[in-house]
Amino acid sequence: MAGAAGHCLGRFIDPDSMKSISIISMCAQPVSSRHSLHIFHCVNSYRSCSVSMNGCKADPRLPIGTIESRTFPAVPSPALAMEKLHSAISELKSNPPPFNSGIIRLQVPIQLTNGIGHSSISHNLVSVAGLGSAVFFRSLNPFSYNDWKSIKRFLSTECPLIRAYGAMRFDARATVSSEWEDFGSFYFMVPQEFDELEGSSMLAVSVAWDNALSWTWGKAIYSLESTMHLASSNVVRLRKEVSRTFILSNYHSPSKTHWDLAVKRALQIINRSGSPLIKVVLARSSRFVTATDIDPIAWLACLKEAEGKNAYQFCLQPPDAPAFIGNTPEQLFHRKWCNINSEALAGTRARGGTTTLDLQIEHDLLSSPKDDLEFTIVRDSIRNRLEVVCDRVVVEPKKAIRKLPRVQHLYARLAGRLRSEDDEFDILASLHPSPAVCGFPTEEARLLIAESELFDRGMYAGPIGWFGGGESEFAVGIRSALVEKGLGALIYAGTGIVEGSNPTLEWDELELKTSQFTKLLKLEIPLRSKAENLGTELKS
Repeated sequence: MAGAAGHCLGRFIDPDSMKSISIISMCAQPVSSRHSLHIFHCVNSYRSCSVSMNGCKADPRLPIGTIESRTFPAVPSPALAMEKLHSAISELKSNPPPFNSGIIRLQVPIQLTNGIGHSSISHNLVSVAGLGSAVFFRSLNPFSYNDWKSIKRFLSTECPLIRAYGAMRFDARATVSSEWEDFGSFYFMVPQEFDELEGSSMLAVSVAWDNALSWTWGKAIYSLESTMHLASSNVVRLRKEVSRTFILSNYHSPSKTHWDLAVKRALQIINRSGSPLIKVVLARSSRFVTATDIDPIAWLACLKEAEGKNAYQFCLQPPDAPAFIGNTPEQLFHRKWCNINSEALAGTRARGGTTTLDLQIEHDLLSSPKDDLEFTIVRDSIRNRLEVVCDRVVVEPKKAIRKLPRVQHLYARLAGRLRSEDDEFDILASLHPSPAVCGFPTEEARLLIAESELFDRGMYAGPIGWFGGGESEFAVGIRSALVEKGLGALIYAGTGIVEGSNPTLEWDELELKTSQFTKLLKLEIPLRSKAENLGTELKS
């Protein structure tokens, strides 16, 4: 399941239903001292969330009975690790813990040889894959302090690898469209079974129960065993190539004509005397209907290979829901104990085909008044928000360039120290939505977005990441797509509108940002359609 050189991606297939239940390694290439972000693709083998446990329905003030991590001796292969986990689960069944609630993680390191005859176990997590949920957290209401406390019930600083992974909507007050219904206003879960892929690997399972939520120890163990059976049934290597598919139709919301009108209206408001609005981020949703289903995991694998440098890859899929995937360069924040880091990212240019041209484009971006305004709004807003809960905030560098495979952005890094670890919820609530995905001032920009956009952003541009006992990390869910069986994909992108913006240039930026997905598709009509057209011509 894992290797030291590059991350092995695994697919788990249920041979009875032939329904693909996929697991993907999720990782972030480090930028400077950036900490890795881990998100997983999680598909529950059950048909309904009712068979699992929604932790949001518990009393957030009541601690659970036990939080444990049990580490077993390292083994040389994933097969032996799985065998050890089955044995450990059998032992747990024979000797159930004497608590009405709890969460237990069983983990087996997989000791790999480094090629010189020595073996090592790395403790630096790079990526995580997950299947099933030991406990999930979902609500249609906006993410609240009590929801955060409900998640924290199952986390402990003593067990740092028990983490709740998930995402939140960009705007919890907006009407939820059908494609986003299963995600709720937010969706987090502690995976039931997952594989952490690093220099050396670790196979782990988690089981959680709470009698107060009618999710007993017996139900939890039975659910875990079912997931383990599913995961053990068949393992194959995932192709890191996409089978190109025909696009039957595609359309944008808004169209180019309506986009121009929306940008011009935004500029009129921004330029109006006395208007508080300085920036608004307008987005586009592009529907691609394809002849064959798109494999979201294969898409993500290709993104990681081609676009993964200096970016986070993620994939999240609740039971029987579409898969939300992305390749985002933007960190919202990373907290470890009381130390917190964040990033400001704004302004976009394409990469040059030569070193000379690339440097010329970089200089143009650094010297552009329009992009400097957009970037300064983002950087200063994040700094002001951090200063509310931090003793001191440092911005270094104040403005630099971050280069990605196809694009480059203006970039700054911010660091501070929280007055209390309990300020984590306030940080998340205050940093999202940032001016990079919403605008400034926030409420004026949000209202204009709600009036202008006729589609539901869902989790696009929302926080996506994980909570841990003494650590948490979130990125911003941009450069993303929603992939659904039978319906193709919805691809999302946005761009900041400030004084000096040009509607056509902003549209071109949308095209540039979505090209990482669209280049994986084949822009041709099916051969059958060509044959039918030829037949029509012959008849005439």
